[in-house]
Amino acid sequence: MPRIYLGKILLCWCDACHTPVLSGVCACGAPTRPVAVTPPGDARPAFPDDIERINRIFSEHFGAPLIPEGHIALLNKVPAEDRMDEIVLGGAVVGAVRYIPDERRYEPLPRPAAANYMRPTKRYVVIDDGAIPSIRDSGASVLAPGLVSIDPAVREGDEVFILTKAGECIGVGRSRVDAEAAGTMERGVIVRTRKNVASVCVPGEATWDDAVRANEPALAEYEARSVRFVREVAEQNPERPTVSYSGGKDSLATLLVVLKALGPVPLLFADTGLEFPETCENVDAVAERYGLPVLRVCDEETFWKKFEESGPPAVDHRWCCKVCKLHPIGRLISENWGECLSFIGQRKYESVKRMQSRRVWRNGNVPQQLSAAPIQQWTAMHVWLYIFREKAPYNTLYERGLDRIGCFMCPSSDLATFAIIEESHPELLEIWRERLTGWQEKQGLPGDWIERGLWRKRGDADEEEDSYN
Repeated sequence: MPRIYLGKILLCWCDACHTPVLSGVCACGAPTRPVAVTPPGDARPAFPDDIERINRIFSEHFGAPLIPEGHIALLNKVPAEDRMDEIVLGGAVVGAVRYIPDERRYEPLPRPAAANYMRPTKRYVVIDDGAIPSIRDSGASVLAPGLVSIDPAVREGDEVFILTKAGECIGVGRSRVDAEAAGTMERGVIVRTRKNVASVCVPGEATWDDAVRANEPALAEYEARSVRFVREVAEQNPERPTVSYSGGKDSLATLLVVLKALGPVPLLFADTGLEFPETCENVDAVAERYGLPVLRVCDEETFWKKFEESGPPAVDHRWCCKVCKLHPIGRLISENWGECLSFIGQRKYESVKRMQSRRVWRNGNVPQQLSAAPIQQWTAMHVWLYIFREKAPYNTLYERGLDRIGCFMCPSSDLATFAIIEESHPELLEIWRERLTGWQEKQGLPGDWIERGLWRKRGDADEEEDSYN
């Protein structure tokens, strides 16, 4: 998959505090070092459910968990066929987990740095000392003459650790043969070694409170810039200021900034009728916490009517956002103020289109609304550290493995996300499957159209975006 550059990767690590830091110097005064994550580099915290899932995946495959208790772990979503997250520990990418849709399972992809945190008890090979330099230093494959032993659990295509007789990990790779076949080979490749860039990894315990303290100067700087932006935009535009609130982390961070810049403002919430219950609960909790009025609009009936006419929305045909969000919000604004200024949780690290977007704009589908993005330059880590610092009530769905919050059937979701939703909200996906099945039968679509998620895209066009968070 091609790399996507949306801005400078700001993620660094403090080896003294054992925390991520978003600048070249930690609040403790120690210099930081860059973390070599794959672009766009919009890393986020690994929540307990994420950690449990990753440890289960590694334990099932290698016989040992990866992430120890008390250590800060980050996940960095990278371009992939469906979903793949790099795992950051100790300031290094120690591996990744990749979802394989056809098999409905995750595959662990360790890097040598993972050996700082775990010792595999299965799916490993042991090599002769004479083969160490070529494998460790040059990334050579493990050949039959250099093989000392191979774990019986290894099957062709498995990810394996490459160990010395002393137990040191000098590489990782993919097995080219089963363990049984490897034992009979006199020549040939046993493991194709993956060429990984050497990385510094410094294990150490820390909490997210420690991370907030380590980033206080950076957070203060980004907050001040965003507060200044909000005040300048509000001074230049007489429209009624509001915050477009979706129940997601970015709109929450935006709200916190606007409250500091302007004080209380109304929240605009487009309840599509396809929201998670937790999202509606979060809207209410945030409104109550900060004493804010919520102007809601819901048009679920129109969604299902449009569905019967046009079929399900797709990433390249997102009629849902216009029908259930943009047009209803436009009517709501017209009825209450005629026009309004809405601060929106848009960030450039989310997508190419948002990176290219102006910071103040009007959406042609909602001409009554002047939109502005106070946190356009923030990364997801800025957002989360800011929310943690402010102890703001965020949507609990983030703690259950979802990295973005929208409608439960959003076509922009990957199949890994739908697998998580199937476990947490089976009743919602059952409703959606029934509707999809009806359309599938009506149109005579292939039998795997639903299971393979083919309904999520109509053609080859780029993904549409709604510019409404």
